[in-house]
Amino acid sequence: MTECVYTSVNFGEICIYNQKKRMGIEDLIKQAKFSNEAEKTIVNISFTNSYLSGLLNSAIRDFNISLQQFNVLRILQGQHPVPVSINEITTRMVDKMSNASRLVDKLDDKELVQRKTSCHDKRQVDISITETGQKTLAELNIIVNQIIQEHSHLTPGEYETLNHLLDKLRK
Repeated sequence: MTECVYTSVNFGEICIYNQKKRMGIEDLIKQAKFSNEAEKTIVNISFTNSYLSGLLNSAIRDFNISLQQFNVLRILQGQHPVPVSINEITTRMVDKMSNASRLVDKLDDKELVQRKTSCHDKRQVDISITETGQKTLAELNIIVNQIIQEHSHLTPGEYETLNHLLDKLRK
């Protein structure tokens, strides 16, 4: 049985497994050869990021929340009840290209976060998650955790090694 999944790479379906045989990155993107293993790894990481982002975006679409907005809610929940500045949100974002201020505006419009002028610095705005935001995030976390469980093909040791290698790659 072939399992096909939606990816945002080409807005179509890409078959990840072919009769229980995992397809390598070469097969998935139809590239026979890479210059070296480093190039192959970078392409594989990029492809896998796109694959997982597509799954997560599809899963949370009904909540009218983007992955970047989800990330902001998680940051705020992690600090709750202490409010967080826009600058602090920006430094902690997974997607460093995101405009944290615009994301907070959209979350504020949905009443998932609230803004207050800082009592310590009148130029700073403190952001905190609302009760509605906490409830929404709890529902989103259930959905995201289900996707994580569906993709738990590695052992804890393999995940630890992969995380170590990814950390090392960024240095």
